This record gives sequence, structure tokens and C-alpha cells, in this order.
Amino acid sequence: MTQSFDIADYIIAPNPGASRLTRSVVGTDQRGQEVEISVVEERPLTIYLNSREIVTAMTIGDYPAYLALGFLLNQGMLKADDVVTRVDYDEELEVVVVRTETETNHEEKLKKKTRTSGCAVGTVFGDMMEGLDSVTLPETQVRTSDLYALAHKINRTPSLYLEAGAIHGTVLCQGDRPLVYMEDVGRHNAVDKIAGWMFQEGVSPDDKVMYTTGRLTSEMVIKCALMGIPVLASRSGFTAWGVEIARQVGLTLIGRMRGQRFVCLNGEERLLRDADPSQVPEEDRKHGRKGEAKL
Repeated sequence: MTQSFDIADYIIAPNPGASRLTRSVVGTDQRGQEVEISVVEERPLTIYLNSREIVTAMTIGDYPAYLALGFLLNQGMLKADDVVTRVDYDEELEVVVVRTETETNHEEKLKKKTRTSGCAVGTVFGDMMEGLDSVTLPETQVRTSDLYALAHKINRTPSLYLEAGAIHGTVLCQGDRPLVYMEDVGRHNAVDKIAGWMFQEGVSPDDKVMYTTGRLTSEMVIKCALMGIPVLASRSGFTAWGVEIARQVGLTLIGRMRGQRFVCLNGEERLLRDADPSQVPEEDRKHGRKGEAKL
């Protein structure tokens, strides 16, 4: 298993020092002593598709174009073959406008919305299951040595979580290499940013793994499947519906990845067990994400 890496291995890595993402706040600790801590910023971003306002999302404010593109893709409002002519972002108004070559109209989809289990209260428009019947995921094999290497690298990457907490991370990976690491107050936003990046860069999902710090919910499984990514892994646990949908679409689902341990609830036949768990070091407590199981 690879034990070392460079932050330059990432195409996009977290930038915990960015000025707009956190602010310093003064409070008192359990002893009544003054403390100063960093807290995550949360700001609205209104997404337009051509001339129509679609949604206002609460987000940390980075990568607004990727977030808008990914949200529209994952809602089925943009298709993979749609031609996006421009994406305009106004930082002062906190508005992003995605413009397409052909006219779009999603009146019926906008009438129906579902509030998801995302920590920042995500919203899904239309039928959550729409399009799943036509999904055919590649039967991509996964090396357990790659899973251990990914967990080792990702949990040691400087991140906004380690700087301020109260945030989710989602990472697009290939083999044992984490490629794009996005963070946000809601895991749905982090996934949408990755979807937007993949769309804009023309990246194939066939040999990719999605790694998340959050729960493996129905929403996460559906988004991953509709993006065409065949493997979804997490430090956290599962929901029953998430497992059911993963089995329905043939998505490899792996959770509770901590140190030597993980649980596979779908896709066991695609796991290549090429690493001896006893040779994998247990997770150092200082790298643990203590709050995420409660989020």
C-alpha cells in the first residue's frame, strides 16, 4: 500500500486557508476562558438555468460554476449532450447563470420537490428515481489495497474539515489516487461540484471511485449511479434505502472504512482482496472525523 503522497497529486485539493471560506470567532471554553476558533462560512448561491431561477443553495461559496452545473445535471435539467454556451457568476449578487444552446423548460419538474437527508437540507426536483431504470454501471473491479491507500491519503490531506469542522468532503478517485476533493456544508453540494467538474472537463466515470465522509444515503447512491460512477465508499454508515438502491443498480457500496476495517454491502464479487488487513495500520485518532457519524 502506498504510504506517502504529495498534495500536488490532486487535480483539485481543498484550500483551507482561503479567506472567504472561514472566519475567526471569539467565544469561551468549558473553563470560561476566551478562545478564538475558525468557523465555516455559509452563504446563499442562486442558480439560474437560462432565464429561469431554479434554486437557492446554501454553500461555502467555492467553485460556484461547478456546483451549478453539477446540480442541474443531477436534477436532470441538463443532459450530458447539452451544449453549455456560458456560465456567468456574479460574486456580489451571489448568482450563477448557466446558459445553454437550446431553450430549456422544466415547469413540471419544478412543481415537485423532495427535501433530502442532506445536513444542509438538500432539495431534489422531480422524481428522485427518474432515470435509474436505464442505468447500466460498469462492473469495475476494486483492489482493497487501493481502498486502504485512498483512506490513508484523504484523511491526511489538509482540509477545511480539519481547519474548522462542520463540513463534508467528497473525493473523486481513480485507482489509489484521489483526483478532485470537494468540501461543502452539505454532502449533496460536494457531489454536485464533482459532477460539474466532470461535465466541464469531459471526464469518464467508468473507472472512478467516489469517496465521501458522509452517510451512504439514498440520495448519495442515486447521484453516484446517475453520474455513472460504479463504486461509492465512505467512512460512515448506510441507510437501508441506500443499500437497496445500490443493489438494484449494481453499484459497489462500501462503508465504515476506518483503519483496517470496512463493510461491503454490495459488489463483493468485484472486490480484489489483495491486501492483508492485519498489515494495515489502525487509524490514528488525530485523523479521525469524530463528528461525522452524528451529522
